[in-house]
Amino acid sequence: MVALGASESTLTVTVMAKGEKTVQSSSDRLINHSESHYSKTPDQTHPDQKLSVCSKLCYAIGGAPNQVAGSATAFFLQIYLLDVAQINPFQASMVLFVGKAWGAVTDPVVGFFISKSKWTRIGRLMPWMVGCTPFVVVSYFYLWYVPPFSSGKFIWYLGFYCLYQTLITCFHVPYSALTMFLSMDQRERDSATAYRMTAEVLGTLVGAAIQGQLVASAHTLKHCSHHNVSLSLGHLGNVGGAEPGDHVVRSPAPVQDFLYHAKVVYMIAAGVIGGIFLICTLVMFLGVKEKDDPYSPRTEKPIPFHKGFMLVMRHGPYLILTAAFLFISVAIQLVQSNFVLFCTYAVDLRDHFQNIVLTILMSAAVSIPLWQWFLQRFGKKTAAYCGITWIIPFTIMLVFIPNLVVAYMVAVASGLSVAASLLLPWSMLPDVLDDFRLVNPYSKGHEAIFYSFYVFFTKFAAGISLGVSTLCLEFAGYNTGACQQPPPVAYTLKLLIGAAPVAFIVTGLMILILYPITEEVRLKNKLALDQLRTQGLSSRPQIEDLRSSA
Repeated sequence: MVALGASESTLTVTVMAKGEKTVQSSSDRLINHSESHYSKTPDQTHPDQKLSVCSKLCYAIGGAPNQVAGSATAFFLQIYLLDVAQINPFQASMVLFVGKAWGAVTDPVVGFFISKSKWTRIGRLMPWMVGCTPFVVVSYFYLWYVPPFSSGKFIWYLGFYCLYQTLITCFHVPYSALTMFLSMDQRERDSATAYRMTAEVLGTLVGAAIQGQLVASAHTLKHCSHHNVSLSLGHLGNVGGAEPGDHVVRSPAPVQDFLYHAKVVYMIAAGVIGGIFLICTLVMFLGVKEKDDPYSPRTEKPIPFHKGFMLVMRHGPYLILTAAFLFISVAIQLVQSNFVLFCTYAVDLRDHFQNIVLTILMSAAVSIPLWQWFLQRFGKKTAAYCGITWIIPFTIMLVFIPNLVVAYMVAVASGLSVAASLLLPWSMLPDVLDDFRLVNPYSKGHEAIFYSFYVFFTKFAAGISLGVSTLCLEFAGYNTGACQQPPPVAYTLKLLIGAAPVAFIVTGLMILILYPITEEVRLKNKLALDQLRTQGLSSRPQIEDLRSSA
């Protein structure tokens, strides 16, 4: 028993040494500590921490379907609700806001239940992802189905959007946290994250391509030329030169035929994307092995969720990173959700929007390896500034010079920033968790809290911004089902695409200045954590042998 106490005491003293200056910044604490104890060359990656290319690919493929579905909803759900389901802008804004807010609320709830989950033969996170996938597919399909009644459409879409957000959260939170259970080596995790982001951008590309190409015919002017015999412009609904009192004659039969066609193509697209979701989840299940951290200290009694939550919410680097990318992600969401409307009603690019969207996403997919090299060479914080600021001048250019050539230039440039905004937060979060483990070495199993609350804050802010942006269209006089909108709608869309995203991006980057985990701090964190794990690994067999003989 004396030997047991001595062994545990040695480990405890070492742990306290690493966390004794928690009131200081992690950078100051680790710089002082590293100079005295961790000046040696880092150990080589242990063989069992290495990930094969196949494992990384299967892991990456597992995240693609979420982005396929997310891309389709981000670019097309708003215009679908307005022009195909034909609910009014206020109802559409409520669907988008409440759905996103509900999805945000479910993130910490799901994170709580995941933290309470026990390990099974296939892991602790994998059962969540595999179990919810069939239900995700069903809810996603009915989100794009127009019910055979008109009075309850708002409730229909609100209900299925909230259900879809709940189920996709049950998939996305454990999938995001899975990064920490692939390998304990930072480089291996960063490499797996780069694979994941490449696959997710390709998934976004596939989702936009499938949805855009299949439903493009539902948003062209071809169905408008025969419906208005009173106005010489041949447009359905209100136009710039039409007065509210003008008599508009519409031909009901062609309108109904076209609306039926729009409903069918949206359901076909939903069915295809649902099939992709099932296939990719199966590939991930067969090719990824979830691993617990064998080197982290274990406590006799797990720390309660609420105490773990308070520890996470007091961790400065996490709060700064989340706040910065909250504003940046809101900017990207605004551009995504309003881009199709912008091309259709503000700049007369409705015949090209699907190809412009594909150009953005192809540029993003190609540039992911570039940003992975850049962050390894110059650091993640520098990569964030260089990558995300790149979109600002080009977005402004599209608003003020709205022609096709400029649109494609902006698409290529925007793709670079979209790739950076996708890759960097998920690459930086594991570094924050490593920093947290050094400050709280005996607090284990809180990965789901970190990832779920990060998604909670970004989703909630995005939901508010999307709801407000759709309400702005309502106040501007958006006419549901019309082929052309009044000038205030076009002006509002230009603000939503140009000024608002720029303001959010600048705010996010200003907050990111305070982020303390530089490349130097990240390396010292790695050295400190490696020694902590090594000591935990060497002392655990002695402790367990003594306990068994006691």
